[in-house]
Amino acid sequence: MSASEAEKRGAARLAFVEEHVAAENRHDLDAIMRTFGSSARYDEKPWDDHHIGRDAVRAYYDGLLRAMPDLAIDVRKRHVAENAVLLEVVISGQHLGAWRGLPPTGRAVRFPLCGVFTFDIEDRLAGEKIYYDRATVLRQLGVFHEPDGTVGRIEAVLMHPLTMARAIGRKILRRRKP
Repeated sequence: MSASEAEKRGAARLAFVEEHVAAENRHDLDAIMRTFGSSARYDEKPWDDHHIGRDAVRAYYDGLLRAMPDLAIDVRKRHVAENAVLLEVVISGQHLGAWRGLPPTGRAVRFPLCGVFTFDIEDRLAGEKIYYDRATVLRQLGVFHEPDGTVGRIEAVLMHPLTMARAIGRKILRRRKP
C-alpha cells in the first residue's frame, strides 16, 4: 500500500471512529452497533472486563447508557496509526443507574480516557479497548477515599483490620531497631 493510500485509509478509519463517537454521544445504540463488524469486541482494561461478540458488546453499551443517561464524550486528541485509531477523550455524565453493582449515586463524573479502536478486514470496528483510572471514577462516585485522608484512614481500619495491624506492627518494629 502506498503512503497516499495508507493516509486515505487512516483518514477513512478516523472518520468512522468519529461516527462511532457521535452515535455514543447521541445515545443511539443501534447506530453504535452499526459501526462494529461481525467480530465485535469491547475491552474495559481498568476492570479486566471483556465483552466478546455483538450481543455482549450491545449489552455492555446498553448498561452503560442506562447508568449514565447523559454520557458525553469530548474528544481532545486523535491519533491514527497503521492498525488502529487512538482517541484521548474526557468522559462526563451523572451516575443515575446501576453500574458494576453500584446503585445510582446521582454524582457527576468527569475523567480522561484513552480509547484504542481496531478494524476488521472490511474496515469496520473489530474492537474498542479503553483505559482510564478507575480510582478517579470511584472517588467521584463517593465510594473510594485516599488512605492518607481522614475518611480513607477510618475506612482502612474498619475494612482491613489485619492489614492495618500488620502495618502498625511494622512501624513499631522499625522504631525499636537501633
